[in-house]
Amino acid sequence: MTHPTPAAGRIHLDNGSRAPWHPLARQAFLQALDDGWADPRRLHTEGRRAAALVDGAREAVAQVLGARTEEVRFTPSHTAALHTAVAHVARARRRHGSDVVVSAVERAAVLHAAEHAAAPGGRRVSVDVDSLGRVDAEAFAGALRHEGVAMAALQHANGEVGTLQPVDAVHEAALAAGVPLLVDAGASLGHTAVGPAWDVLAADPADWGGPAGVGISAVRHRTRTVATGPEGPEPWAPGGVSVPAVFAAAVALQAVVEDRVDADRRRRELVEHIRDRVSQIRDVEVVGDPVERLPHVVTFSFLYVDGEALVTELDRAGFAVGSGSACTASTLEPSHVLAAMGVLTHGNVRIALDRSTAREDVDRFLQVLPGAVDRVRDMLGVQGL
Repeated sequence: MTHPTPAAGRIHLDNGSRAPWHPLARQAFLQALDDGWADPRRLHTEGRRAAALVDGAREAVAQVLGARTEEVRFTPSHTAALHTAVAHVARARRRHGSDVVVSAVERAAVLHAAEHAAAPGGRRVSVDVDSLGRVDAEAFAGALRHEGVAMAALQHANGEVGTLQPVDAVHEAALAAGVPLLVDAGASLGHTAVGPAWDVLAADPADWGGPAGVGISAVRHRTRTVATGPEGPEPWAPGGVSVPAVFAAAVALQAVVEDRVDADRRRRELVEHIRDRVSQIRDVEVVGDPVERLPHVVTFSFLYVDGEALVTELDRAGFAVGSGSACTASTLEPSHVLAAMGVLTHGNVRIALDRSTAREDVDRFLQVLPGAVDRVRDMLGVQGL
């Protein structure tokens, strides 16, 4: 079987969690390599200069979040921010109980952290979602009112299908129940307004064009935490974090927030274009909320198609896409998000547009996609079913 030859230059459409660095992030990182290489805990001039960069980064992030500067912490990664937040809040709430309430579509890092924090004696209480991937706010509120709940976690939006969650309503219920709510804004911050409805928040700079290797946590003063693990001066980031990385992350966040309205409009138009064209392909299901969603994410699944085979076929044609379908080599299980939604779990493609993604890039992809689907179906011997 012959495969199409990629046109000059590859097109990267898998920008969720790892977007290309924003140009200002690269510039800030290089500046901080010169000015912030020293240990910010030292009292000498070089150390104070590095500490000033970290303080400035914390202040910039706090301004975007509507938080106090001292409420913002940097961690070694987004996953570390989620794990630490769940562990520290749950431990502080042990006398209230050990149960951790989550939605069924939280990212795996949250689900695993909740399971770990609840043991022994507690439960990870999972609240169902509808076919669009949105959690039932009333059911979530009901779970919060049960005896023995230590904390709750709810994503701001689902990074796999783009659906926004009813965070405001859930946070209101959490406040009424006296249960702290962790909001995972890893797929949202930098792309859409997050708002003040959270007690603890985690975010991922790599998702908005900042560097990987750094995460963001914010904890309201009213929320009590107790560190787990060995005692140390920086329980949220043992050993500290990279000064250039946190500085670049904050600069990138400021930059993308400044042009968010224009980027939002342009990418929503591209997503609508993709949804319309893809829906015309035979035996396809476009998933996630068509309106109340992230501006840059679109996901669809094809019947009689293997997700990994389709990703590979598109890669041969010069397109990098994600897939939430797919059986991984380690688990051999389909996406828990798609399964919880009750939608087609195989033959899945996830597109996350960068701010630099052009209409021409999208049109080229849409020209190639139907043929790639047909070739995979041919390989599987299911064409014409």
